[in-house]
Amino acid sequence: MVSPVKLAHVVLRTGDIKRMTQWYVRVLDGRVVFANDALAFITYDDEHHRVALLNAGTTEHPGPTHSGLEHVAFTYAALGDLLDSYQRLKQDDIAPFWCINHGPTTSIYYRDPDNNQIELQIDNFDTEEALKEFFDSGTFAANPIGVEFDPDELHARLRAGEPISELVKQSGKPVALNEVP
Repeated sequence: MVSPVKLAHVVLRTGDIKRMTQWYVRVLDGRVVFANDALAFITYDDEHHRVALLNAGTTEHPGPTHSGLEHVAFTYAALGDLLDSYQRLKQDDIAPFWCINHGPTTSIYYRDPDNNQIELQIDNFDTEEALKEFFDSGTFAANPIGVEFDPDELHARLRAGEPISELVKQSGKPVALNEVP
């Protein structure tokens, strides 16, 4: 078997293509590659598009009782990049609904204007071996959801010079599956 080399893009249906385009450009610090009244292609790197929006005239938003996509995650290279993006979005009144250290990732979740969930994250382990060691330790099995964190506090600790290796460690009360927003 041959696996794909990458996940290229996500396509979302919307009834408000202009608002959704503006939101994704802002959140991903991206740019519009192509847009008209029917379609918008957005990227933030050398890929021709990472997010595509289709103006389907839809008005019903996804919710917890709908089957389908739970969220889409975008990975940053460093904790500082993730937290700087959080601060940038906060200035534009784009607030997360959940901030959690899952163990493998430190993640900040947002809802787009159509209520789709977007995860901005970093990987907490530098190597596949370190991640495997974490999984094999039983820590993840004991706490598969993670622990919530305050992104302002984490950002202040980072700016104060606390080592990233300490900042990405889980500390706090584990979140139960029935407590996931």
